Amino acid sequence: MTVARTVRPTDLVALVSFDGRVYPNEAKTRERIGKTEAAPRPLESALEQWFSFATGRHTWISVQGATLRGLVSARRRGSRAAWEVDCLINAAEDDDAVCLGLLDQAVAEAARRGVEKVFLRLTGGSGILPLARKAGFCEFLREELFSCRSLVTGERGIDRALPLRKRVRADDYALFQLYNAVAPEAVRHAEAVTLSEWRAAQERNWLAGRKSQLVLERDGSIAAWLRLAADANIGRFDLVIHPSEQEGQDALLDLALSRLAGNGLLLALIPEYADGLGRALSQRGFERGQEYIVLVRRTAVTVKATQLAHNTI
Repeated sequence: MTVARTVRPTDLVALVSFDGRVYPNEAKTRERIGKTEAAPRPLESALEQWFSFATGRHTWISVQGATLRGLVSARRRGSRAAWEVDCLINAAEDDDAVCLGLLDQAVAEAARRGVEKVFLRLTGGSGILPLARKAGFCEFLREELFSCRSLVTGERGIDRALPLRKRVRADDYALFQLYNAVAPEAVRHAEAVTLSEWRAAQERNWLAGRKSQLVLERDGSIAAWLRLAADANIGRFDLVIHPSEQEGQDALLDLALSRLAGNGLLLALIPEYADGLGRALSQRGFERGQEYIVLVRRTAVTVKATQLAHNTI
């Protein structure tokens, strides 16, 4: 009998009883994309991928006897109102009920804790995708990874007169307005309709190591948002730019690349609706790579407002 439950310290034995096979983590968080997950030996790989989840915080496993059949772990995104699945192991390829049960368990616990949405990112060809859809997760965004190992661009396109400054907390509403101007309606409807939802949906964990956030301000509004992070010889960046500011895109890109040029690998995860940004990166020597699909499942039940009856007296 297969049982889904939270993790116990004694489950470390089950974590490595795979007959020498190590199953991949299907959930792709932004900061892990581009990193090599394989370790030299199965035991080392299992410990590296899952030991941190053995504490049991927002983690569930499915076991059959002494064998691990699956594992799912979720963590907070931008606020308590949103989680993202950061580990999803499916060792029961012959039994879809295991993966479905784990996803349902995670979403049910999220609802009990007042979480409104649970996000999940998978590779485009992941075998988990049909199961995630069956579990109620809805696709709302496709992304493509762009990478470059030998940076060619230099300082030539950088405009030192750009009105850039550091991003501050008070910029949230202006950044939310920028998001509304850039993201398609279908994406906004699934991801963030309100400012609080936008804050909750933000992926913050990839901004580690040496990081910086800059905004381009025009006439009191934010026209572009540039985020950069460098860690373990990998440089990552993200650029959100208003449609009216497209002329400044090249200068902002060259600024980002010049600041990250000391890293061996540069990565950018580009949403499909920002195809112009992808073309600009290709012109700078970036290669198109893996496609990713981002899904979300709502946990909150919409309650209709009570309507008062008209007084006919």
